[in-house]
Amino acid sequence: MLTSICGINWGDEGKGRMVDLLSEKFDVVCRYQGGNNAGHTVINEKGKFILNLLPSGILRENVVNVMGCGMVIDIKHLCGEIGKLRAAGIRISPENLKISDKAIIVMPYHVLQDVMEEDRLSKATGKPYGSTRRGISPVYSDKYMKKALRMGELLNPELMYKRLPDIVAWKNMTIKAYGFEPITVEDMITYLKTYGEPLKDYVVDTGIYLNEAYNEGKNVMFEAQLGALRDIDYGIVPYTSASSTIAAYAPIGAGVPNLRLTNSIGIMKAYSSCVGAGPFTCEYFGEKAERLRELGGEYGAATGRPRRVGPFDVVASKYGIRCQGADEIALTKLDVLDDYEEIEICSHYKLHGKITDEFPFTDVLDECEPVFEKVKGWHKDITGCRKKEDLPKEALDYIALLEKLCKCRIKYVSVGAERDAYIEMY
Repeated sequence: MLTSICGINWGDEGKGRMVDLLSEKFDVVCRYQGGNNAGHTVINEKGKFILNLLPSGILRENVVNVMGCGMVIDIKHLCGEIGKLRAAGIRISPENLKISDKAIIVMPYHVLQDVMEEDRLSKATGKPYGSTRRGISPVYSDKYMKKALRMGELLNPELMYKRLPDIVAWKNMTIKAYGFEPITVEDMITYLKTYGEPLKDYVVDTGIYLNEAYNEGKNVMFEAQLGALRDIDYGIVPYTSASSTIAAYAPIGAGVPNLRLTNSIGIMKAYSSCVGAGPFTCEYFGEKAERLRELGGEYGAATGRPRRVGPFDVVASKYGIRCQGADEIALTKLDVLDDYEEIEICSHYKLHGKITDEFPFTDVLDECEPVFEKVKGWHKDITGCRKKEDLPKEALDYIALLEKLCKCRIKYVSVGAERDAYIEMY
């Protein structure tokens, strides 16, 4: 079985929590895109963990974790993340962590480029892209410019070091144009030795490993970062990531383009949240926003930035479900709505005076107005519920309404952050 766990909306839907939960049934968990520009928060009996690069299956003793060729890897950050988990008693070895030799290395100059451009945009236009400033767009640009370094090159460093002078000279043309001091080849070699050497034993051809696992009948889960609306093709460009967050990309980004997904599980919150800049039609402001943000603890796991929040967005969710080809949904953070006597949903958009159910092209999203509807809340603590029958009628009605409006079955409902705080609906 090849299953994708993917985000339906703007990211931060709770994918890490669901991957940690569902990985009990899987042999392999594979991250297939992105870098350390997002965080997956997992709470279990071992503690609270924020994973930026490592697949969320790393917290399961019997799961092999793969970092696929579609990823961009900040090797310094990865070394730190591995160190923190080991300090918390988590076993990490080449037996349970495998890094694609084709994955791209995020270098310090990528981070510098990201910061320089966001600062320039802030000063020149007042409208930065909302980047996490972790070098993601610059490193993906280098990938397609064919000037990036790959993890497999750590196994033959002398050849890599011969490539560096030309790359550094090229990068310095940009860095100096921004008014910053140039970087040196020596510093880059020191960086690669310091943080690359400890990772060499983990670097393999993940395509070979995953094909063997599939042929042996093992269950493989593909873990996405961010959501459909952050996809480089289908998202709210330019306020997106630089990679493909779409489930259909999973086998490609994992290293097995010859394989096909068995199913796709979409993750979405019981309300909406969004980190960073860009159009967010259903957004709450003022006291309404503060209340929902505090109840949901809506602060970015990777950046700590306060998330923008709003009610459940039917239009954006239907679009995300279609993009992800979701067969079923896991609905997270339903318990955050416990205190509401009435719950709003954004059922439609109004564009140029006309009601629409279709998610529009990014350029006109800022011209859309949300159309809100209210439903009755349950105003009751549901964090102890573990069966469908335990939920109040109003909570069941809310879930059923979202199913009807989004035209996709909701199989899992999260009622708390802990691993066992969920309900399987069917």
